[in-house]
Amino acid sequence: MIRSMTGFGAGESSDDNYSCRVEIKTVNHRYNDIIFRMPKCLNYLEEKIKGIIKDRISRGRVEVYIDLEYIDEARMDVEIDLQLAKNYKDGLNKLIDELHIVDDIKLSHILAIPEIVQMKNKHLEDGLVWNCLEPALETALNDVITMRLNEGKELKKDIENQIMNIQGLVDKIEQRAPLVVLEYRSKLRERIRELLEGDLDIEEEKLSSEVAFFADKSDITEEITRFKSHIKQFLDSLEVNGLVGRKLDFIIQEMNREVNTIGSKANDLHICNYVVDIKSELEKIREQVQNIE
Repeated sequence: MIRSMTGFGAGESSDDNYSCRVEIKTVNHRYNDIIFRMPKCLNYLEEKIKGIIKDRISRGRVEVYIDLEYIDEARMDVEIDLQLAKNYKDGLNKLIDELHIVDDIKLSHILAIPEIVQMKNKHLEDGLVWNCLEPALETALNDVITMRLNEGKELKKDIENQIMNIQGLVDKIEQRAPLVVLEYRSKLRERIRELLEGDLDIEEEKLSSEVAFFADKSDITEEITRFKSHIKQFLDSLEVNGLVGRKLDFIIQEMNREVNTIGSKANDLHICNYVVDIKSELEKIREQVQNIE
């Protein structure tokens, strides 16, 4: 079953020590690109989390947001930058002296500088952190995969309808192709009669030779056969489990190549109109295929 590359999932988990929230957003991308937004203290888990994600998501840009909080306030340390506080106090005293200001320096003035007093987490206990983080990560991943599968189903339905429209247009081209030669023969005969003004008989052998040359030059039988083969390959690929996005994109390129050749060789207004309609449908499919994993 095909999967979209667009999805979102979120998971939360908490225990006696930590509270964790994980959000995963995926969008279409040519490769598997995983981006993290999380506290620096969790950087050591990046490769482990990346490996788990790659086992479930093979293609697309994956943005991972992780938030970790301490539940036990005893795990928080208060850090004071005493040297910075002294420097700040000395600077204020100098400012008062230089400007001849009558005022006192208070503790609130020094505490207004955020870098002087900071709350920092104590050392993380790796095993406890992972025990809290893993369930949230698993929930978020499951949500993303479910959303990608559901959107994939809708993409598949829409693409299949467009492929059926293309199949109908190809059938019309195939039905029209033999008439092009017959009409060319009739028009050529009529044109020659106009030029000769009925004074001379038309040489059937030369006429047949010219028509045969036109028929050979405008023959699109092989292109139609290959195009139908591409349609079958495309529909078969939609039923395959796994990565099919790149393959579908390649088949669309081959379809475009064949239909361009049909348009250039056919030399017929009706077929050219069908070709324009097919290219329009192929472009719609190509845009959708860009979002298939």
